[in-house]
Amino acid sequence: MIHDPIPRGVQPALPLFDEDALDIADYLKAEAGPDDIHTDATRRQGLAALTLGAVGVVYGDIGTSPIYAFREAIRATGVRDPGAEEVLGILSLLFWTLILIVTVKYVFVLLRADNRGEGGILSLYTLVRLAAGRRSVPVLVLALTGAALFAGDAAITPAISVLSAVEGLGLILPALSAYVLPVTLGILVALFMVQRRGTANVARLFGPICVVWFLTLAGLGLWHIAEEPRVLAAFNPLWGLGFLWHNGGVAFVVLGAVFLAVTGGEALYADLGHFGRRPITLAWFGLVLPALMLNYLGQGAMVLANPDLAAESFFAMAPEALLPALVVLATAATVIASQAVITGAFSMARGAIQLGFLPRLRIQHTAEGQSGQIYIGAVNWLLLWGVLWLVLSFGSSSALASAYGIAVTGTMVLTSVLGVLYLVRSGRMRMPLALLVASPVLGVELVFLASNAVKFTDGGHVPVAVAAVVGMLMWAWWRGTQAVRTRVAKLAIRVVSFVRMMRGASVHVIPGTAFFLTGDPGIVPSALLHNIKHNRVLHEQTVFLTVETLRVPYATAEERATVEPLGGCFVRVILRFGFMETPNVSRAMAHARAAGLKFDVMASTFFLGRRRAVATGTGWELMMDRLYVALSRMAADPTDFYHLPRDRVVELGERVAI
Repeated sequence: MIHDPIPRGVQPALPLFDEDALDIADYLKAEAGPDDIHTDATRRQGLAALTLGAVGVVYGDIGTSPIYAFREAIRATGVRDPGAEEVLGILSLLFWTLILIVTVKYVFVLLRADNRGEGGILSLYTLVRLAAGRRSVPVLVLALTGAALFAGDAAITPAISVLSAVEGLGLILPALSAYVLPVTLGILVALFMVQRRGTANVARLFGPICVVWFLTLAGLGLWHIAEEPRVLAAFNPLWGLGFLWHNGGVAFVVLGAVFLAVTGGEALYADLGHFGRRPITLAWFGLVLPALMLNYLGQGAMVLANPDLAAESFFAMAPEALLPALVVLATAATVIASQAVITGAFSMARGAIQLGFLPRLRIQHTAEGQSGQIYIGAVNWLLLWGVLWLVLSFGSSSALASAYGIAVTGTMVLTSVLGVLYLVRSGRMRMPLALLVASPVLGVELVFLASNAVKFTDGGHVPVAVAAVVGMLMWAWWRGTQAVRTRVAKLAIRVVSFVRMMRGASVHVIPGTAFFLTGDPGIVPSALLHNIKHNRVLHEQTVFLTVETLRVPYATAEERATVEPLGGCFVRVILRFGFMETPNVSRAMAHARAAGLKFDVMASTFFLGRRRAVATGTGWELMMDRLYVALSRMAADPTDFYHLPRDRVVELGERVAI
C-alpha cells in the first residue's frame, strides 16, 4: 500500500510492517538537543581529510587488484614465456577497462546520479522507483538480484584479498608456505571479531596506510618501467584489440582475469554518501588511477625482461631485502580492503531492511554521530562463516580468482541497466538514446560477464549460489510481508470510521497517553481493538503512531514528523526515516512534540501488536510461505530493535494466515 505524498513531493515507501515504539530514556536525552538527520561527522571534515578517507575506504578493494589481476591474466593465456604480444595486449586491456568502467561509468556518470547524496544499487533502485511513480516488479527483481550478488562479492573479497597477500610468505621463505592457510584464517577471524568494537578509530589509519600502499605501487612500477620503457606502448588500444583478434577463445578467457582489475569499482558509487563526489574523484585522479597504471606497467616491464617471473609478477617486483616489508604492507592493504567490503555489507543490509527486503536485524551504531559506522551481528557472523569456508575449500588465491568475477560483473551490469531505466523513467532521455549512450559500457560489461561465466564450473558457481540463496530469502520476505499486509487490510477497520463510532461509545476513559503502534496510519491498530475488547478502556489521549520508511536515504527535519488530531481523544502521529537510517523513534518524537503533540512521558503506555504468520499455501507458494514464517522467527525482537522500555510495553498478539 502506498501512502499519499509527503512534504516536498517525496512519496514514502511502504511503512515498516511491525509496530514499533520509543525509548523513554533516549527520548529524555533527545529533549536536550535532538540531532538532525545525517549529521555525519565526516561531512564536517575538510576536503583533504575526506579525500584521504576515500583513498582508504573507497579504493581499498580496487587497490589490491595488482596483487593478482595481471598475474591471473598472464596465466590464463597458457603461455609459459609471455612475450610482447601477451604482455602489451593484456596491459592495454587493463588500462582501457579502468578508463571505460571506473572512470567513465562510475566517476563521470554514476557519481552524479545520487539519491540525496547516497549511492549504491539500492539507492539507484529508489531513484528509478520514484521516477516511475509506481512499483514495478521487474525493477524490484533487478534490485534484489544486484543486492544478492553483492552478498556473494562480500564473501569472496576478504578471502581472495587476504589469501593473496599472505601467500607472499612463501616467497620470503619457502618453508612458510605451509602456514599460509592458518595465518590467513587467523587474520580473517581477528578481523571479524573486532567488528563489534567498531571501525571509527581504525578507519583513521586506513587512509594513511593506503596512501603508503599506492605510493609503493607507483614506486615499484616506475623502477621497472625505467628498465624496460617499451612497455609504455601498452597505452595504445590497438595492442589490446590485436590481442583479442589473434587469440580468439583464449582471449575470451583472459578477459575474465582482466576484469579483476576493476573489482571494487562498485565501492565508488556505494560509498558516495560517506565522502561525497568531489573527494572520491580527486582521490581517483590524484593518486589511485596513476598508481594502478604505473604498477601494472611495472609488472609488464619486469615480465618482458624476465618472463620466468610471470607466476609471481607482483611480489617479484620488490628487491629481496624489501620483500618482507612488501608482504606486511600488502597484508595490511588487503585487510583494509576486506574491512571496506564488510562495512559495505552492513550498509547494504540496513538499506535492505529499511526497504522491506529483509527482516529486522539488530543494528548497533559503533561511532556516535557517524551513521555509516554500524555493526550487524547476524551479517558479520554469516560473512565470517562464508569467508572461512571459501578459504578452506579453494586453498589458494588463484583458485578463488575463478569464482570472483561473476558476482562483480553481474552487479555492474545490473547497475548499468538500472541507470538506463533511470534516464528513461526520469524523462532525461528516450530509450533509444539512453541505450546508445550506455551501449559501450554495457556492451563491455556483458562481454566480461560472459567471459566470467565460462568459469562457472571452476568455482564461478559459488557466488551465484550465494546470490541465489540471498535473493530467494529477500524475495520470500518481501512477498510474505505484502501477503500479510494484504490479509490484514481486508479485515481492518478504517480509522475515520472507528473515530466516528467511538464518539458515542460507553467505553471508560482513563488518564494518561497510550501509543498504539501501527504499520498503516489509515488502519486501526489491532492492539487497540484487543484492548477495548478485553479491558473496555480508552486513554484520554490515544495516539496512532506509525513509522514510515521513505524511498530516499535520509529524511529532512521537515519530513520527520506529522501530528494530526482526529477528533475526540485520538491523534495520528507519523514518523519518517530514510532507508539508510536506523530509525531512532525517541529522537524523532522531539520533532513530534515540536509539531504539537503534548504528552507526559512517565504517564504513557506503549502498546505493541505482534502478528504471527501461518503458512497455508500449496506447492511452491507453501515453501515460500514457510520460508517467510521461518525468517519472521529470526527477526530481532521489536522491543530490542526499537529500544522499547520493557516495563512500560504491553504486547498483544494475533495469528494471520497467508
